[in-house]
Amino acid sequence: MIWLAWRQFRTPAAALFAAVAALAAVLAITGPGLADDHAAGLAGCTAQGDCSNFTRRFFDEHRSAFAGLIVVVVFLPGVIGLFWGAPLIAREVETGTHRLVWNQSVTRTRWLAVKLALTGLAAVLVTGLTVLAVTWWSDPIQRTAGSEFPKLTPVLFDARGVVPLGYAAFAFALGVTVGMLVRRTLPAMAITLAAFAAVQFAMPLLVRPHLLPPTEITTTVTTENVGEFMSEGPGNPIQVKVKPSDEGAWVLSQKTVDASGRTVKHVGLTMDSGPCDPHSQPASAERLGPPKRCLDEISRRGYRQVLSYQPSSRFWPLQWAETGIYTVLTLGLTGFCFWWLRRRMS
Repeated sequence: MIWLAWRQFRTPAAALFAAVAALAAVLAITGPGLADDHAAGLAGCTAQGDCSNFTRRFFDEHRSAFAGLIVVVVFLPGVIGLFWGAPLIAREVETGTHRLVWNQSVTRTRWLAVKLALTGLAAVLVTGLTVLAVTWWSDPIQRTAGSEFPKLTPVLFDARGVVPLGYAAFAFALGVTVGMLVRRTLPAMAITLAAFAAVQFAMPLLVRPHLLPPTEITTTVTTENVGEFMSEGPGNPIQVKVKPSDEGAWVLSQKTVDASGRTVKHVGLTMDSGPCDPHSQPASAERLGPPKRCLDEISRRGYRQVLSYQPSSRFWPLQWAETGIYTVLTLGLTGFCFWWLRRRMS
């Protein structure tokens, strides 16, 4: 049975493993040079006492490749569910070849167990190898990303650590389950893709922020923490946002409150006149960001920012918690497949 399962699976397996091997080879060739460039540039700017320009330039130069590899890892579990999971049972049921196997002294349970074990382990393996290669190559760029791409942000979080393995296992089990229910390959592939995408969108929006209680702080706006500072046009009041001191934090929500604690959309100042007018600064002042006297006035009037976020230190706890959820879902779908096979399939 193992030999038969391998014969049926070897073509799609060879195609995906070959693509991953080619990607890994490219990363292995270019990775050492990338790391050397980062180390040399960092040593030079450290000697000069300021690395802000170097880190910004280094990240901008490699932004496209960095983002492209994130996309590869994020889409890989969906590809596995689409091309490995959905056709695994649906194609055999659609063509009727499963009955031939069952008539060769192979039980239904053994038939399904071998198929799930062989293909499922391959799915986790190919995903793990891809994540390792991409993470290793991207490490120098990640170090210069700063607050622009913290590891806890939804898309990057999905492409790092152990959660891609959970995604791959779940996508595969989902595809197999849909294939057993639908019994047609193309519809099963379409439904699998739609269902997996829905779960992946729902997880960072509805589940992940609440896996651990978020940290909430109330702070004044200062020159050190000011983030967004804007108005919708001349004469319109100013809207402000702050950045947490933890550069790698994942900001979940932010609101402005007045002196009485009531939520407001903006502060009662404009950029056209008064302390927030950029031209009100002394001529010798450096005009980068809002005037300090403007921020002082905002604080004097009692405006505060209420910030809710997940600290960067929770990256691995969130990774393990989410992987556990996907593991439970995978086991549940697998158990359903065995139940459906014994009770409903013929």
